[in-house]
Amino acid sequence: MIAPAQDASEVTARSAQAPFVNEEFVDFTLGENRRAMQAALADVESQLGRSYDLVIGGRRVRTEGKIVSSNPAQPAQVVGTHSRAGSEHVQQALDAAQTAFADWSRRSAVERAGLLFRAATLIRERKFEFCAWLVYEVGKNWGEADADVGETIDFLEFYAREAVRLASATTPIQLPGERNQLRYLPLGVGAVIPPWNFPLAIMAGMTAAAIVCGNTVVLKPSEDAPTIAARFMSLLEEAGLPDGVVNLCPGAGAEFGAALVEHPQTRFVAFTGSKTVGLQIHERAARTQPGQHFIKRTILEMGGKDSILVDNDCDLDAAVQGVVASAFGFNGQKCSACSRAIVDAEIYDTFCDRLQAKVAELKTGDPVENVYTGPVISEKAYRKALGYIEIGKTEGTVLNGGHAIETPGGGYYIAPTVIKDVAPAARIAQEEIFGPVLAVIKSQNFDEALAIANNTEYGLTGAIYSNSRANLERAQNEFHVGNLYLNRKCTGAMVGAHPFGGFNMSGTDSKAGGPDYLLLFTQAQSIAEKITKASQAAEKQPGQMDL
Repeated sequence: MIAPAQDASEVTARSAQAPFVNEEFVDFTLGENRRAMQAALADVESQLGRSYDLVIGGRRVRTEGKIVSSNPAQPAQVVGTHSRAGSEHVQQALDAAQTAFADWSRRSAVERAGLLFRAATLIRERKFEFCAWLVYEVGKNWGEADADVGETIDFLEFYAREAVRLASATTPIQLPGERNQLRYLPLGVGAVIPPWNFPLAIMAGMTAAAIVCGNTVVLKPSEDAPTIAARFMSLLEEAGLPDGVVNLCPGAGAEFGAALVEHPQTRFVAFTGSKTVGLQIHERAARTQPGQHFIKRTILEMGGKDSILVDNDCDLDAAVQGVVASAFGFNGQKCSACSRAIVDAEIYDTFCDRLQAKVAELKTGDPVENVYTGPVISEKAYRKALGYIEIGKTEGTVLNGGHAIETPGGGYYIAPTVIKDVAPAARIAQEEIFGPVLAVIKSQNFDEALAIANNTEYGLTGAIYSNSRANLERAQNEFHVGNLYLNRKCTGAMVGAHPFGGFNMSGTDSKAGGPDYLLLFTQAQSIAEKITKASQAAEKQPGQMDL
């Protein structure tokens, strides 16, 4: 009779061998899906305002300090109240993670992958529920929420398979007379610091990548989206997460986050967020602390100032549609969002006319009602975007928007804003706004368009619309971004198909969702054993499967 643990390993092994397929998007035009989403929204609404504790070593820890997460569409509506981790909790969390590492790091890749496969199944079963939490906590419309949940499932499924594949790695050659091995070992205890804009997918993806390799982590979710992290943590526990493998600690970056990054027990830091914070993390992590006997690894994704080039021979309607979707999907709050349209002078006026008409069709309102554009995430983001709009009014001509939208609930709504005739070096053409603001820049020829595209300190995503094969090939060689798209929008990277990460100040080009990503959470060990009669005899003995 097969033992349950072995049976589970065999099930996981079979899952790992099945080909990876991206999760299908939900079709909300179907009545059954609309009703399911409305029911999930009603159910989640009844759970708003609950309190959540820290989770350290499997224990719930309640603190006096609190983080209150609010609905950006109705700021008075509390989504969740969370215990706030302070500097005094850093050592507790790291100790719990270190204790768990001793066992978790020695479990097989198949067993660790099994946790991810089970979590993916649970999320798939509760897809509408997680979509609803995303609607309430960060203001995503239904489609954007579904894409976030789908990407979460993809990360879990993809990284589970990649961990099993990595565990089967071999050396390129076997020397005669030796048995040569190449193993990828976990780094140890790390910090995972995700953003609020993909509070499920990126948070879960970074966490899953770390733990499936055998590491243990302290997870510090964004203060703007801690509830989704708490719900995910509960789901991991339901899927069989051992105590201490993930330690959930919402806390302030200046207090808890900085201490976590600098601590001599923290072996790696996986971060997605702003350039400013990312560079601070990189600098702090580079300083060797007393008692530290390793070089900390930083895995950083830090945003962008992304451009779409519109060539004079392109399908103009497709280009307009792609620019609008890239600029205003989730209100421009994606690091991959198009914030600059660089348009050839020959078609510039026609493009601007069609762009203005297309943006004018966009509806703004409460995401619960599945309106296309909703609020920005917070009052801070609201004031920042409005400040840049005022700057933009002095740097170009407003085609659309340019103002806030008042609502009865006091939500953080800003009209989708397009500003044309912007100079390539203007502030709104150079600085990351992270809101629904698009700058349109005229280029005299393709040489100038490429020069403008490369004139920022970032290098995350970019796109080009052109029917010229020569220009498409030039873009592939000269448009310096980590993710380049030809004749399609510059947002919506799919796990497996579009490994994601950028150049320059956009980060360390970590390529999340790609075949190289798990290597960042491991260290390679080469083992060479001379073949003897004794070793040959031992090899013939039945051994335990240990992928």
